[in-house]
Formats: sequence, C-alpha cells, structure tokens
Amino acid sequence: MSKLPDIDKDFAKWYQEVIYQAELADQAPVRGCIVIRPYGCAVWEEIKTYLDGRIKKNGAQNAIFPLLIPESFLKREAEHVEGFAPEVAVVTYAGGKKLEEPLVIRPTSETIVHHMFARWIKSWRDLPLKINQWANVVRWELRPRAFLRTTEFFWQEGHTAHETKEEAHSQVLTMLDEYAKLAEDMLAIPVIKGPKTEAEKFPGGETTYCFEAIMYDGKALQMGTSHLLAQGFAKSFEIMFQNREGKNAYPYLTSWGVTTRLVGAIIATHGDNKGLIIPPNIAPIQVVIVPIYKKGSSSEEINKKAQELKSSLKKIRVEVDSDESKSPGAKFYKWELKGVPIRIEVGPRDIENNQAVVVDRIENKKEFVPFDKLNKFIADKLEELHKSLFDRALKRQKERWHQGEKLSDFGPDMDKKSYCYQTGWCGCPECEVKLQKYKGSVRCILKENKHKECFGCSKESKSDVFVAKAY
Repeated sequence: MSKLPDIDKDFAKWYQEVIYQAELADQAPVRGCIVIRPYGCAVWEEIKTYLDGRIKKNGAQNAIFPLLIPESFLKREAEHVEGFAPEVAVVTYAGGKKLEEPLVIRPTSETIVHHMFARWIKSWRDLPLKINQWANVVRWELRPRAFLRTTEFFWQEGHTAHETKEEAHSQVLTMLDEYAKLAEDMLAIPVIKGPKTEAEKFPGGETTYCFEAIMYDGKALQMGTSHLLAQGFAKSFEIMFQNREGKNAYPYLTSWGVTTRLVGAIIATHGDNKGLIIPPNIAPIQVVIVPIYKKGSSSEEINKKAQELKSSLKKIRVEVDSDESKSPGAKFYKWELKGVPIRIEVGPRDIENNQAVVVDRIENKKEFVPFDKLNKFIADKLEELHKSLFDRALKRQKERWHQGEKLSDFGPDMDKKSYCYQTGWCGCPECEVKLQKYKGSVRCILKENKHKECFGCSKESKSDVFVAKAY
C-alpha cells in the first residue's frame, strides 16, 4: 500500500485513494460504476438495517419493482421526463431483435410504482398506502466520483399515497426528520434541513425537502431528499379512489430516499492522514483485537485469550486479527486505514497483568483496562467516540459557515476557499443563476430571515438561503 495523499493539501485525491486502499470499493469496467467490496457493503448494510427498521416503524412495507420501465411511462409526466432525460439509459435491442417500445433502466421508480398504485387503490379504505423499495438505479453520470456520484447506485426509495395533502406533507417531514436522525445519531454528521428552490426540486413534484452536510473540504453534500409530489403523478397515471363522500378523488403522493452516497458522506466527513474513521454506530467492526506475539511465549495462549475477550464483549462487533505472518505494526496500519474505532492489544505481559491495552482511532491514546472491566469500558468508549466525531464535524461546520450580504463580496471566497454562506434571497431564479459564476448553488431555503436584501440584487429578501459549492 502506498502512502495516502495529504488530506489537507489534496482532499480530492485523498478521498479517491482511501476508498480503494481501505477496500471499500474498486473501479468497475463500466465508466462511472464501482464495485462495492465486502467492507464497503458491510457499512451500507449497517445503515440499511437501522433505516429499514425505522421505515417499517413508520408504516411502510418493502416491495420489489422491475428494473425496466416502458419508455411511455416516463413520458406521461412532462416535467418528470424533461428533468431526467439527460441521465436516462435506454434499452432498444433485446432477445435478438429491436424492441417495439424502448425500455428505460429506472433512474427512479415513481412511474412504475404509480402505475401499480392505480391498480391497487380504489377506495379511501386503501389509504394510506406506504411502500418502500431497496434497489439499484442508473443515471448516466458525466462527472463520476466513487459513492458520491456514480452511474449506478443503490438506495431505498419510499412511495406513499394519502387522502389529504396535509397527511402527505406530514409524511414528507416525518421522513426528513428520520433521515436527519440517521445522519446525526448513526453517522455522526450534523445536517442542515430545508426545502429546495423551484429550480432544484424533484422533476414533477410540488416541494422537495433535503438534508445537507458540510464535508471536510468545505463543500456541501445533499445526503437525501423527501418529496411532496402532490397530485401531478396521480393525474398522469389516473390513480383515483372513491372518497368518504362517495366521489372520485386523486390521492396525494410522496417519495423519499437516501443512497450509498451516505457511505461517501462518512468518508468525506470523518478521516485523517491515517485513513478512514468509521462512526462506531455503523462500523461493521467496532473493535479489533490484535494478539501481540513474543518470542518464547505461546501464541496459542495469546490467541485463546483474544477469543475470550471477544466473547466477553457483548453486543459489540469484534474481529480478532490472529494472522501470525504480519507484524503488529502492519496490523495497526491496516485497521487504522479501515477506520475501526477501537483497537485492543493483548500480549504475554498483558495476560500476566490481567489487563488489555485499548487504543482509540481518533486520539490514538493508549489506556490500560482490567479484563473484567473491559465490556463496560468499551461500550462507554464507543459512545464517547461517536460524540467526539459529531462534535468535530459540528465545529468544522461552524468554522465553514459564514454570513454573506452580496454575492460580489462573498462569491470569490465561496469559489476558492469552499466557504458556505447564509444569505438573503428575493426568490427570483435570475439571482439564483448568478451563483453559477462562482460554482455555487442554493442548497436549501432556511427558516431564518436575518438578511434584509437579496444576495444578487437590491430587492427585499423573502428568506435566508444556504449557498455553497457542492458535490
């Protein structure tokens, strides 16, 4: 393994290199695609397990929809097809002949889901209908970056139908809050929530809410979205039900999702020149035990003790690295690169003293802990490390967050230094477009209204917005 690039001097190169060296993913033969290796897959599965439980607790059931969608489905919602057209991959030839109707490889599943909703929803008694899918989608990506932007990616996409707009809107905000809780409680990433602008909303939807985070290099990352689709898709796909008054009505629809981009967010938020730092709550390996072999001592005895310690650590994900062909230093390097939160060292002297050496991934501080106190110590230390990671990310967010009045003043710093700005906006798309000069965009609309004038003109500000360069 080669030395990682300096995270502060070339973050982009560090990001790419750490993914491959830590065996999260590898490059695929198709441009813009990656192979997610077992370690990267294990991180995603920890996220998936937690989120799947929360989705089900909110009343959704899992289903599986086809990968291929008739092209005509996509065209039934004009704004939707226009928004996704540049990213769509289309199958025109199959079974040895040209297809009568081309098939789209799903960029998202609203159209096929709503086609089925029209078959399943007949009465108000069928509502609310809440469906979730764990799947892969394809969007032809011009500037790919592992996990953050790939041609094929994996995600969950929830789709619901409701009697009233109020109920649908409540569902949208509930899932936005669930996503924020996932980011902060599991990934140790502080987030900013809010609606997107009209230009940035989901094609064919009424309102899009997002949750954004500020990465190590100061750029913003949209980590997920929750959409109020309202009745546009319902009308396009003729989803009608008999309401409580016996009249035909259209349901109000929502969709919401997060992707394997969350793995990229973990990498780009936490980490240092030694490699990854995986937040304890979603680390596939929370603790690695490294037996320390000495000449003249029994490796069998040390391995036995390491396995005993593993068994004693209840409800903790533990790996024992008993590879006798590698030196302790090589093992330390490997597990630090992979971002395992805690390392336990145990050798002949430790067995004699009835204690283990515990080293945390953030501070690399050694602590000597009696064997009989190890379980509680490790459990407490994992909680402490999660809080430490979150606090570090929050501190960095505050350092990068600035107040700005006029784009002409803060634009150059946003471009060159990747600072993020809270500023006023009149609500006009013409001013929003001006951000592109500095490679920025409105990430979301904020609840606050500190700034009285728009960043792009002299008109009165309707609301503050979060603007930044973004992935």
